Amino acid sequence: MDTTLPPHGMADPKSAVGKFPAPEQMVDVLVVGAGPAGLAAALEAARSGASVLLVDEHPVPVGLAGLDVPYLFGGRAGAALANPARMVERVAAATPGLVEAYDAGVEVLLGVSAWGAWVERPGLAVLPCSLAGLSDGSRSWMCGFRRLVVAAGARDLVLSFRDADQPGVMGARGLAALLTRYDAFEGREIVILGTGRLALDTALLALDRGIAVPALVEAAAAPVGPAPMVEAVRSRGVEILCGHVPLAAVASPAGVAGLDVVPVAGGPARRLDCDTVCLAIGLVPAVELLDVAGARLVMDAARGGYVPVLDDAGRSTAPGVVAAGDCAGIADDPGLDYRMGWMRALLATGGADAPACLCEEVTRADVFALNPPRYLGPPPPAMAARDYAALLRDGPPDHDQMKRLTRVSMGPCQARRCREQVAMLMAIGAGLPAASIGLAGYRAPVRPLPLSALAGGGDDEAGWDVWFGILSQWVPYAAIGTEREDAWRAGSMHL
Repeated sequence: MDTTLPPHGMADPKSAVGKFPAPEQMVDVLVVGAGPAGLAAALEAARSGASVLLVDEHPVPVGLAGLDVPYLFGGRAGAALANPARMVERVAAATPGLVEAYDAGVEVLLGVSAWGAWVERPGLAVLPCSLAGLSDGSRSWMCGFRRLVVAAGARDLVLSFRDADQPGVMGARGLAALLTRYDAFEGREIVILGTGRLALDTALLALDRGIAVPALVEAAAAPVGPAPMVEAVRSRGVEILCGHVPLAAVASPAGVAGLDVVPVAGGPARRLDCDTVCLAIGLVPAVELLDVAGARLVMDAARGGYVPVLDDAGRSTAPGVVAAGDCAGIADDPGLDYRMGWMRALLATGGADAPACLCEEVTRADVFALNPPRYLGPPPPAMAARDYAALLRDGPPDHDQMKRLTRVSMGPCQARRCREQVAMLMAIGAGLPAASIGLAGYRAPVRPLPLSALAGGGDDEAGWDVWFGILSQWVPYAAIGTEREDAWRAGSMHL
């Protein structure tokens, strides 16, 4: 075999080292999220003399809202979302502190999402600097930064029940955004799930906006939120129905037309009239960007789930990456035990045929049976004979493995509608604490992107020959496709 090395100083013509395009933009500080924490960080950085770019994904395009990204909008976003310019005006007007940020010299981009982040560390030496991928939905570009502040907030905790895929089943964050930032909510009567501070705040917000709230539904035996808030909600004529969980949404051509609830202890179902069901059981820190940036995450049962490991200054374990606000942990969260109580009650009353993953049409029974997607046809006998109990005999439960086997958490919503409930089902099936189920890993892009937004990245056909096989990277490029390549490979198959 010819093992002659290229002459000293000859560059590999197809190596990416030193050839990664310079970012379109370079800033000292990139802040993701224009909530209170993000605005405070942007202002502090700008006043210190740093160049600051503040991006916020709101207003989201109507297509992303339909995928429940970043919140569970539940098909209740009005037609106003189809007017992006008007939505930008509304979101800007509804964001306190934005004008102050402009005046301080902060560059603000609304309707722009951060879909990935890579910081300089071993294994990423090919990068010219720390980078973030940004997109406005029509195009994508790279922004270089010296420091990244992730203030991405939190998303809705989603627990499903029968017919929860109807338009009208939404989350508390989604409802709040449509009411306060978008002014685009289409609904008149809401039943709210939960009685914690989040649910009580949601009820008061809806009532103040003239929306009827006939009832709050709670799995626990008594309300879990602050007593003064509970009384404030009750005093406005809202029934608080404890010891009950949803059994099924009542479907109609327009979506939800009611909610059937059932006592946790057993008994007949009761129908509540509504056109919207709002999940306000809890929030989940939005840690996906931190995860792909390499920040270490740990389970904190009292702060909403997996959160970044931070020092006293908010610095994560990823160099130059800081977390602030709800993505660093949820204050006043009822805790993981409260969520597990809801999940156990839903499983006991709604059975195993209720959905676990709406995107891939995976039921709770499919999770426990390790059933592959139905569109793949009947599984081979050897696979059909294995279930979750058999998998547990091979090792501890693994959410990523469950994804591969059942396609659960693999849909276009990027698991926003099922990640936590699948983890809780896995914990229940294994007889383990919920905190023992590891986090299913995130990958960029952490926001759904059209392929057109990723086109034109500078790739050309010259590099295609080595994209599809590891062996090719060790073949001298001038020899690819020649007899010398065959000799070099010593009979290895061409991948």
